[in-house]
Amino acid sequence: MEASPGSWFAGLSAAERAALHGRGVARRYRTGAGLFHEGDLSDWVAMVTSGQVKVSSLTPDGKEVVLAICGPGELLGELSAIDSFPRSATATAVGPVEVRVVSGQAFREYLATQPGASLTFLRSLSGRLRDSDRRRVEFVALDSIGRVASQLIDLTERYGVDAGDGGRRIDLPITQDELAGLTGASREAVGKALQLFRRKGWVTTGRRTVTVVDPDGLRARAT
Repeated sequence: MEASPGSWFAGLSAAERAALHGRGVARRYRTGAGLFHEGDLSDWVAMVTSGQVKVSSLTPDGKEVVLAICGPGELLGELSAIDSFPRSATATAVGPVEVRVVSGQAFREYLATQPGASLTFLRSLSGRLRDSDRRRVEFVALDSIGRVASQLIDLTERYGVDAGDGGRRIDLPITQDELAGLTGASREAVGKALQLFRRKGWVTTGRRTVTVVDPDGLRARAT
């Protein structure tokens, strides 16, 4: 498995990876399938081995807020495995996904016997908290266009692949609705932002694809 840069699994040693692998079982999900749902009482952990998973929550009025897009090497459901509380979010396969599922008890035993992995786990949680803090600042400091620009830069850094002519295509089949959920904007606002970015020559778009041509232009708009 090729873990995403910066993911929890990428930070483990070969021995720590082998110890975790031996405690889990493989499970596959089709596009759009739910791995688990907000409010579920289950404590197993899933590590993404291929594909991407959308983690989202619903507001009281039924609007979806996308909290994260998780790729290979990232953990899902680890909080419920640690505190035994109901699931705080819903996990949905963005495309075909394979995960390795570890029971909550086995995961806790793993962390107890692998101090290096435990420290890496804490670093991963710390990184997520920092990302959450950054997003809260962006919601206050940036308008919807700035938030879309910032999110496109983030997605490009995580999932960008060479598209030729210096462009980086976001290798993730994300919809405008999902991009709206990630940025706390309406679908209409996302559409207007993408239209502006295309007009300025910063991005090109296709069906569920975005290619960033001028990242500096997007960064300037995201500040």
